[in-house]
Amino acid sequence: MAKKGRKRKEIKRKLLHKYRLVILNESTFEEKISFKLSRLNVFVTGTLFIIALIGITTLIIAFTPLREYIPGYSSTKLKRQATELTYKTDSLVTVLNYTNRYLDNVRMVLRGDIENNEMNRDSLFEKYKLDPSTVDLTPIRQDLLLRQEVELEDKYNLFERNIDNVENLLFSPVRGTLSQGFDPKTKHYAVDVVAPKDTPVKSIADGTVLFSEWTSQTGYVIIVEHRDGLTSVYKHNGSLTKSQGERVRAGEVIASVGNTGELTTGAHLHFELWREGKPVDPLNYIDFN
Repeated sequence: MAKKGRKRKEIKRKLLHKYRLVILNESTFEEKISFKLSRLNVFVTGTLFIIALIGITTLIIAFTPLREYIPGYSSTKLKRQATELTYKTDSLVTVLNYTNRYLDNVRMVLRGDIENNEMNRDSLFEKYKLDPSTVDLTPIRQDLLLRQEVELEDKYNLFERNIDNVENLLFSPVRGTLSQGFDPKTKHYAVDVVAPKDTPVKSIADGTVLFSEWTSQTGYVIIVEHRDGLTSVYKHNGSLTKSQGERVRAGEVIASVGNTGELTTGAHLHFELWREGKPVDPLNYIDFN
């Protein structure tokens, strides 16, 4: 025990023992500055400096554009630019295909397979374009029957009446297969409906668009406010057709099914339904089949 006590005292003495740091003039050996230090002071000062340096670095990464240069970080602006570049790439691929077809025909002319006066660049592209004036828009019998059926449904549309109870009177935003249901335990306050990409997404009822914008995690999002404290949310859309502040009708197309955002694994609609500020199970109100 005595040895342990002496050892502790020795460590304490070494930590608290004072040292003098002196800065001298090299030519005259005149003392300019001197500091009294101990090993404990140096350790505490170094630790505080390292903590401060880590804190400042964290703040710079979190609140300045420098974080975009770190792998794993990206901004909404950059992701939107990447999406736009993807669309432009698709357009350029189409133009490239047209050009390749044109060059193939030019090679045929040079080889003598076809006459030069039989072909020009514009005529080559005409066969790949659709002229609306050449399309027969006369409705067929099945189309007329469908129009009559739709008109009959609109005539007795429940949304044109003053009904306070909205349950089971909502349009289905999209028809498809349910991949994940409403689960408050995992904070999944929605249903995920798998549907083909670019399938129209419809408003479940009359309302006003509260939000219509791109987000990094959920892609293109649109939120519609309805009467009776009801709010519908549509996420991961491929595109949006309505803007903030616009009025929409029940069954009106407001977006299309897509696969946008970081939190998506395929083309589907993430649909949420809120009533009086609380999430509710959409399956209690809407049939998605």
